[in-house]
Amino acid sequence: MRLTILSFILLLCLSSAAQDISRPKLVVGIVVDQMRWDYLYRFQDRYSSGGFKRLLREGFSCENTLIPYTPTHTAPGHACVYTGSVPALHGIMGNYWYDRHQKRLVYCTEDTTEHTIGSNSTAGKMSPRLLWSSTITDELRLATNFRSKTISIAMKDRAAILPGGHASNGSYWFDNASGGWITSSFYMEQLPDWMVQFNSQKLPEFYMKQPWKPLFPISTYHQSTSDSNAFEAKMPGGDMMFPHDFVASGNHRYEAFRTSPAACTYTFETAKAAIVGEKLGADEITDFLAISLSSPDYIGHTFGPNSIEVEDTYLRLDRDLETFLKYLDARIGKGQYLVFLTSDHAAAHNPTFLSSHKVAGGSYDPGAVKRQLNDSLANVFHVTPLIEHYSNYQFFLNDSLIRAEKISKQEVKNYLSELLIKHHAISQVVDLANIDGAMLPSPVDMMVANGYNQKLSGDLQVIVKPQWMEHHRVGTSHGHWNPYDAHIPLLWFGWKVPQGKTNRQVLMTDIAATLAAILHIQAPSASIGHVIEEVVR
Repeated sequence: MRLTILSFILLLCLSSAAQDISRPKLVVGIVVDQMRWDYLYRFQDRYSSGGFKRLLREGFSCENTLIPYTPTHTAPGHACVYTGSVPALHGIMGNYWYDRHQKRLVYCTEDTTEHTIGSNSTAGKMSPRLLWSSTITDELRLATNFRSKTISIAMKDRAAILPGGHASNGSYWFDNASGGWITSSFYMEQLPDWMVQFNSQKLPEFYMKQPWKPLFPISTYHQSTSDSNAFEAKMPGGDMMFPHDFVASGNHRYEAFRTSPAACTYTFETAKAAIVGEKLGADEITDFLAISLSSPDYIGHTFGPNSIEVEDTYLRLDRDLETFLKYLDARIGKGQYLVFLTSDHAAAHNPTFLSSHKVAGGSYDPGAVKRQLNDSLANVFHVTPLIEHYSNYQFFLNDSLIRAEKISKQEVKNYLSELLIKHHAISQVVDLANIDGAMLPSPVDMMVANGYNQKLSGDLQVIVKPQWMEHHRVGTSHGHWNPYDAHIPLLWFGWKVPQGKTNRQVLMTDIAATLAAILHIQAPSASIGHVIEEVVR
């Protein structure tokens, strides 16, 4: 009798514990491609009350969030956010990486076994098969026995595919050939009706009827360099000054559209259509909507962080964000959805711009460096080319030639290191087979190690001086360990998120771990992140 009562009490306790497990109706992940952390505050005087300011005011901000690996590029950034892991473990080494066996560059989401759905182009020959780890979106699908839905949307294919994971119900990206959204046969054999209807609206054509003009009088953009300067590249098919006319871009008009804030508006409108079409957040089973806003990256690369174009982009994005949050309030319900907003990487100031203000920085031509190094190596070892490839700041030696000629690979690496360290743009050279031996300061050593994989990486990696970059005498780029590339925003908002902020160091890998804790599900299969306790308290 006593055992029966105890069993009954235990059953009640277990039942109560099960009832205590609750989840938001919808998780919305927003990744703003190339958003520097300081953009949260740099343009704040003209942000609305309901966009970035609302997230900061009502949500929780991790002010010191850093990327823990190199290179800080788009594909590994999206993979890290959603796997909680690093290139060494999830396998996405960059947007492209060199495959020693195939003797070619591999694109991060390429898949020739698949075909395009929604267009006659080849832009849909993609899948997440090169991503080794599961994602937090995969884990949510597994945890609910695939009753939850995951939808991912981005102008860039990699920014839709990697967040969606392997079990995505639908990952969609923009196709220049058709001017609409497409996907891959990896996910489905035809576009859903709601997407077909949405594509039929031809919204990009509607947006491109009007040129891109500044939201405010151009003379009031005090956080930016004047519109006429030597630090900016040209709009695809156009020029470098406002107004940016899409009609004048001709055959490049869709590339120009990508390089405009209208593409962010378009992405948000597509997200709304997905919520309705897929009935996301309509029941008690948590769904996941992964949105990546790609156009800030195109704009940043073209015009640079100190341009009026970038400032205007974030002022417009702030308005789009306000509209989207109001939509979620009305459609899903206040407090019923969880949003996190972050970035895949940040960006450096243009080195020519910095030099004009006597700030250290510069650019170099890696192709010319590789040719000069191969010539010098040939003079010593009497064979060429000993450098087979250079990408992602790594040199790949020609192993087959080294073996055939019975040359010591270590001698080649040592001599190459001596040549590289003499280059005016380089501060350190790392033998990737002996990262500890490079005596790099922390956290640079951690970032190099986290970006290294024995199967996929090169032989030597260079660390360039601060504010030095490959090419880019105009516009900008990213990829390095430095705070200007690796310090990103991380905002949490909505379902059970406390108001506040922390200035302690948080890593990009912690995002997926924190989501797993909030959702009471398993962390992704290669996750090395830690739960951000302040967010889940």
